[in-house]
Amino acid sequence: MRHTPIKLGPLALLLSVICICLTTLALLNYSTARADKRLAEKFAETVGTRYALESEGQELLAALDGAMPAQGWETDGAGNAWRVLERDGFQLRIGLAPDGAGGYTIINWTQEHEWEADTSLDNLWPGF
Repeated sequence: MRHTPIKLGPLALLLSVICICLTTLALLNYSTARADKRLAEKFAETVGTRYALESEGQELLAALDGAMPAQGWETDGAGNAWRVLERDGFQLRIGLAPDGAGGYTIINWTQEHEWEADTSLDNLWPGF
């Protein structure tokens, strides 16, 4: 009985390349999932802050009970009342105008957040 040796060189090389590729793809998938999770958490925090401001503004209007506000509100030359609510860098600007019947009309309801540009150029190639 003759034994013919089995040459496993090319097969072992192919399996090694496949393992390296799968490991690389798994690491890329993991890092992408982590980055997506961080971004989702940041977005959830922002949305929570904005909804909390909206709720606070609605409660403020409900406390007015249909009458034009008197104290705690700033007034301009036209008799409009203004209030700014702030939370975590977000602002809700509310403007009310008298409607002539002792009540008010909402003339402004805007949310603002000051945007700060990322000016760090730490890992940018200078081009020369």
